[in-house]
Amino acid sequence: MRPKAAARAAVLTAIALLAAACAGPPDGPVESVRTRTPTALERAALTAHDVPGYEISGAASPDDTRGAPRADRAACAPLAEVMGGAPDDRARATVSRGLGSRRSPGLAVSASLSAYAPPDAGHLMDGLRAALARCGTGFGTELDGRRAAYRDVRPVPYEVQGDESVSWAASVLAQGAPAPVHIVVVRRGATIVRFMAINLSGKAPPDFSVPHDIADRQLAKLIRTTED
Repeated sequence: MRPKAAARAAVLTAIALLAAACAGPPDGPVESVRTRTPTALERAALTAHDVPGYEISGAASPDDTRGAPRADRAACAPLAEVMGGAPDDRARATVSRGLGSRRSPGLAVSASLSAYAPPDAGHLMDGLRAALARCGTGFGTELDGRRAAYRDVRPVPYEVQGDESVSWAASVLAQGAPAPVHIVVVRRGATIVRFMAINLSGKAPPDFSVPHDIADRQLAKLIRTTED
């Protein structure tokens, strides 16, 4: 498979596994504050120019879904839901990107920006921390008849800009073999930024994580575009 085709396949596979689809705003009004509109989120989202070495997809594929995965344990629901089309049902608008690496076949990352009311953004982060403390033994998810099992769920350190962040790693059964997954959720003001990475190569390093060239550039662009 040629590099571009491999990158595209990795993006679509990761999006399907992690349910990281592009989601539009829900019915009803969205706050007109500049940093909380879909247009502003699109302006802050990554483009191919921002992250050379990755192929970017911003359009939904036929396999994408906009729902939220359901956890088989109530305590783990926040961890499951954050891997859906939006971090949870309090998001007012979400813009997502899928990134496939041209240099590392099998590596795929999704990056999304979601607008929240300020209290809701903080509650989301609190819920993730509480769920992470209770779900180390793992949990299962189901969405549209597709099941996934996450094991060895553990918090991992990850230095990133923002007001607060939560980072965890896990192993998920993918294509018949376990694959490492790393998820980082960052709050900057009332904006929630999610990064979800999966490596399907079978050769992931022990310290596999969301590439910093994606996370750092996305957060820097968010800061830059919202402060212009």
